[in-house]
Amino acid sequence: MQQQNVSPHTIASYRDTFRLLLGFAQQSLHKPPAALDVQDLDAPFIGQFLEHLEKDRGSSPHSRNTRLAAVHSFFNYVALQEPSISAVVQRVLAIPHRRYHTKPIDYLTRPEIEALLAAPNQSTWLGRRDRALLLVAVQTGLRVSELVGLRFQDITLGTGAHIRCCGKGRKERCIPLRKDSIAALRDWSRECGGQSADALFPSSRGQRLSRDGVEYLLAKHVATARQSCPSLKKKRVSPHVLRHSTAMNLLQHGVDCSVIALWLGHESIETTQVYLHADLELKERALAQTEPFHGRQGRYRPSDQLLAFLQGL
Repeated sequence: MQQQNVSPHTIASYRDTFRLLLGFAQQSLHKPPAALDVQDLDAPFIGQFLEHLEKDRGSSPHSRNTRLAAVHSFFNYVALQEPSISAVVQRVLAIPHRRYHTKPIDYLTRPEIEALLAAPNQSTWLGRRDRALLLVAVQTGLRVSELVGLRFQDITLGTGAHIRCCGKGRKERCIPLRKDSIAALRDWSRECGGQSADALFPSSRGQRLSRDGVEYLLAKHVATARQSCPSLKKKRVSPHVLRHSTAMNLLQHGVDCSVIALWLGHESIETTQVYLHADLELKERALAQTEPFHGRQGRYRPSDQLLAFLQGL
């Protein structure tokens, strides 16, 4: 925390990794965490821990790799502090990350977004807050941590209306607002009358919303929206899906990937390429510009029984 000044999110990730690791060690080795030696956490034991994460806790390969990255980071530190156990360190550092399949991203179409925004009950304070929050989420593409961290001082509703946020990697960025978002935020600000340092979207107790709170209200309104939009029944909608929906909306309206990367606060434009793979309409437009082939269709027929067997595998 003092040498690298990493963010609270990084600290929380490392904390959770070692709480899981030390808890597993206490259960498996029957030793309290304070009595463990580094040699107890050798490569076979770390392998058992990773297998426990996937099989017993149901962690995804991506989560497994995140935990392993924290363990690797710790053993890189151990290598400098305790050279005498470098053999144990090298074996742990040699544990590879797990490869995994990547699926096309989920996102909401325009009718699905309209149904979601119409779900909150506008006659209640919570309903008006939730609609303003969802509208800002689908228009700006903010991460859920950025969304719950917004304060009244972070929004500008006059000329050049925008939202300012501090995102991943401590990068600050400004995101312009459409007229509908400006009107919703202006009404919401007038109703709340909050101070500049107050949370823009507070809980019913006046505190900042938590990530779980956002997921809860989103799930509640998605359940309502499914009644009028059946296509939502086939989708698992999370706060990050709203972020993907923003990116896909920009892409489908011809916005360049480099601009989308800046909009979303991506570290690299390569991260934005995933939206190109998910946009089937973009691929269909590209296919429409090509011409069909007119060659005669044939089929390979092996001339040998062994080759036929191999071909059929």
